[in-house]
Amino acid sequence: MDARQLKIQAAAVALEQVHSGMRLGIGTGSTAEEFVRLLAEKVEQGFEIRGVPTSERIAGLCVELGVPIFSLDDLPELDLTIDGTDEVDGELRLIKGGGGALLREKVVASASRRMIVIADESKVVDMLGRFALPIEVIPFGLAATRIAVEKLATAAGLSGSIELRMADGIPFETDGGHFILDASFGRIPDAEALSNALNSVPGVVENGLFLGLANAAVIAGASGVRTMENRGNQEL
Repeated sequence: MDARQLKIQAAAVALEQVHSGMRLGIGTGSTAEEFVRLLAEKVEQGFEIRGVPTSERIAGLCVELGVPIFSLDDLPELDLTIDGTDEVDGELRLIKGGGGALLREKVVASASRRMIVIADESKVVDMLGRFALPIEVIPFGLAATRIAVEKLATAAGLSGSIELRMADGIPFETDGGHFILDASFGRIPDAEALSNALNSVPGVVENGLFLGLANAAVIAGASGVRTMENRGNQEL
């Protein structure tokens, strides 16, 4: 089974948790796009939801497929967010931001009563850090911010390159007009401490460590679909 089919399987299982009338946060990325396509089929059949997209790209797909969307100011409290992830560990801690929407994704997830992530088996890790950690930064003072991030990483015993994300030869720009530093640490033994340290740097807007936000992860693999649940939060 190819990667897209696994994403569709995970999206279909997560969609079972979406009920008509919900205020729904809609994530960004290839797996989230498969979820939107399945959701659109239900909307066409009369299913009612009010969606809050986490990026301009996903907003455009929702409009194209007829999924009703609103701003987070319109719906500041959400029932559920469905989103993909770049990594997930056994405690449902995540690395997100590969698609460049980590700030809006975290704001929307934080405004939601529950968050379910959808992914294929390759995204499950024993320890976060295999996927480069996205760090969203303001363009002003970029060099100083990068040096500050490098220093705190060294102090935390982390090594690896910290590179400015590029697109077509120029810095990648988020929907909020920010840049992204991708930190290839390999392993992050203390994600909570790193997240706190990164967010103490004035030029850092947000980081891609999503901690304590996910309630469940729907994981599709060759042997089928399984659900990982956070027992400390409300379960799926």
